[in-house]
Amino acid sequence: MKISRRTVLAATSMTVAAGLIPSRSVWANSNLTLGSKIIDVVSDGNLSLPTSMLFSDIAEKDLLPILKKHKLPTDQLEPDCNLTLVRDGENTIIFDVGAGPNFMPSAGKLTEALDAINLDPADVTHVVFTHAHPDHLWGLLDEFDDPLFPNAQHMIGKVEWDYWVNPRTVDTIGAQRQAFAVGAARLLKGMEDRISFFNFGEEILPGIMARNSVGHTPGHTAFEVRGGGESLMIVGDAIGNHHVAFEQPKWLAGSDQDKELGVKSRVSLLDQIASQNMMMIGYHLPYPGIGRAEKDASGFKFIAA
Repeated sequence: MKISRRTVLAATSMTVAAGLIPSRSVWANSNLTLGSKIIDVVSDGNLSLPTSMLFSDIAEKDLLPILKKHKLPTDQLEPDCNLTLVRDGENTIIFDVGAGPNFMPSAGKLTEALDAINLDPADVTHVVFTHAHPDHLWGLLDEFDDPLFPNAQHMIGKVEWDYWVNPRTVDTIGAQRQAFAVGAARLLKGMEDRISFFNFGEEILPGIMARNSVGHTPGHTAFEVRGGGESLMIVGDAIGNHHVAFEQPKWLAGSDQDKELGVKSRVSLLDQIASQNMMMIGYHLPYPGIGRAEKDASGFKFIAA
């Protein structure tokens, strides 16, 4: 596996001039080759989330030492949003579509990142979803409410689809996530004629297998990408950060809808990635989210590429 760096910085002067709170700079990196596959990570910006939401089930006395060890603030975190782009000479595949303009002002920067690497959205052949949370789905449409990737086949796990289009979900998901359910149902149903489904364990495209990683959402999917005798795991939000999720993967995560299943998926993924010495890309790991998991005495640690 060859790792190279080609970093592009997109200007944020328009944001500043408009008097808006500037988001992080938009980056695009050509990072990996995997056999004949070229893998880029493009940034959708970042989120800004209270630690009380992310770690609601962890006692402060246990949490604070880990955050301080990683030199992180203890009240608010700003996780990056890393989208994976895979090109194999025939297909151009993007995993998730970012947050779009209506979720957080610091996110929704995907079109700027694509411009930075000179990729026309019309050239994308497949859009593959890890899950349907807003920061992964709400960038589905452009400013004219047309599909951002007009020529792409859109693919989502059948379990994930069934959950979000179920009319009962909005009443059972809990008040804090009701907007997630409304938005997901509207966007997915509006794209139904462009969407195809897959099941866990299937090779959805050449060299790309859907891996069960439920818990964060009922149908959350990770993807194992193979090429040249090597493999890489796109973990989505099943491994949600580079600190607590690695060092204490059995602790419950406040962002997981089914927290116990989230633990099982997280531990299973980390075990596989570490034991097979696989590369990984995490949606919310520090940009560009590429690295490895290394097992240590108490849990794991993230080794950035």
